Amino acid sequence: MSITARLWREASLAADSESFLARIGTAILDDVDGDALVVRAIEPEQHHLVTTASVRRGAVGVAHPARPRIELSAAALARVSAWIESGAIEHVSAERLAGVARDVLRGMGDSEQAWWLVPLVASSSALGVLLVAASDELEPRKLAAIAEPLSAVLAAERQRRELSQLREAAEADKAAALARLHMRDIGVAVVGADAGLREVMRQVEQVAPTGAPVLILGETGSGKEVVARSIHERSNRAAGPILRVNCGAIPPELVDSELFGHERGSFTGAATQRRGWFERADGGTLFLDEIGELPLAAQVRLLRVVQDGVFERVGGARPLEVDVRIVAATHRDLGAMVAAGTFREDLWYRINVFVIRLPPLRERQGDIAALAEHFTERAAQRFGAVGLRVTPDDIALLQQYDWPGNVRELAAVIERAAILGEGRRLDVQRALGLRSDGGLASERMRVGTSDRFPTLDEAMAAHIERALERCAGRIDGPRGAAKLLDIHPNTLRSRMQKLGVRLPGRGS
Repeated sequence: MSITARLWREASLAADSESFLARIGTAILDDVDGDALVVRAIEPEQHHLVTTASVRRGAVGVAHPARPRIELSAAALARVSAWIESGAIEHVSAERLAGVARDVLRGMGDSEQAWWLVPLVASSSALGVLLVAASDELEPRKLAAIAEPLSAVLAAERQRRELSQLREAAEADKAAALARLHMRDIGVAVVGADAGLREVMRQVEQVAPTGAPVLILGETGSGKEVVARSIHERSNRAAGPILRVNCGAIPPELVDSELFGHERGSFTGAATQRRGWFERADGGTLFLDEIGELPLAAQVRLLRVVQDGVFERVGGARPLEVDVRIVAATHRDLGAMVAAGTFREDLWYRINVFVIRLPPLRERQGDIAALAEHFTERAAQRFGAVGLRVTPDDIALLQQYDWPGNVRELAAVIERAAILGEGRRLDVQRALGLRSDGGLASERMRVGTSDRFPTLDEAMAAHIERALERCAGRIDGPRGAAKLLDIHPNTLRSRMQKLGVRLPGRGS
């Protein structure tokens, strides 16, 4: 068998460059008449060159001294990557160690050794460098023949590493989602599926197997993500990923990069290629939360991928295809936004195929007891309060409240009640801001048996006032009321102006 055939055979069997050199490194040295081989792979995200394996003539096995990492500056990484992508083999000696050679050979520790630098590249992407030490002149043709199968090994190794990182990221996303949704596992039944959400779950069962786009409408905190995940679980994409994108949290200038990814060098700071949310969700479901917050320019590009499954990365020229189901959600009136020209009509028609309207918690009185028990159990597990229980009196208080923040607010109230009760009981009265006589601390709002039932605006204003008081009047930032209420700061300011809510200490 020729050395070329052996190289490709070993490349097909090797899990990484270390095992590749272990099996055929000596034969390579004999063929090219070299003294040593060293493989250095690029880790572009960390700006590192990593020695993955090396072999020397006469040595037993492959050496890999702690996989040393050589850190490169952004400029040096760009130089090395450009040289690798050019495919030019370079022969250097100690007398003319400069430029790219100095970057690539850093840390080799043998200033007297002459080296051949062989680029390792696949699909125009820089993978690393093969260093061949030799006392005499070598044949570039033979070095190039080694580079191609070794590049295939490095490309497969990088792909496996990226897939592993994606799996780890997906598991982290899943864990974060479970924590956010107060669930143990994705497959846990939806609380209220047999009561207040019976019609919603019937619609979920109808649409899930079809693959059609779904638009979920509902107030903030009403459980839109739970419904989106229920659709995914019941679809033929359940084995694929489901990724959530909060469209309102992406800065306008980064929307395209986040959704569609970007190529290296497409803009300042784009040091590496990046896969966007659509590529990461390929074969699964992409949940576009608060889609009404997307700027018009991004809506145009979103329309194409929703229609055709085709897009281009920022700075890219090659169309990419994905198979992604879209589930969108918003608390806004998209029909009114279309009429006002702030949401594209053609995109609205594309995502408005099947609409699920999620009722607010105040219309699901029968679910409050089950939800309270569910969140109490979660709080008990989180705080280690084994005997924590929700009582009938607690349920009665919770059912009197109007819940402008919906299920998310109920979860926060139960957690706050557990803290105020020091883990021994739920102090629902204080958690709701009730006076000792059972009235609400805010005079804006009287519910239940009071003489006047509050309007929705009054309930919302009271809730915003409590959030502002809790955040000491701060609106923006990680400790601001907007973060606590899970809405955009500008949206909160607009609602405050509309409802006549002023910052604490600023009068009426």
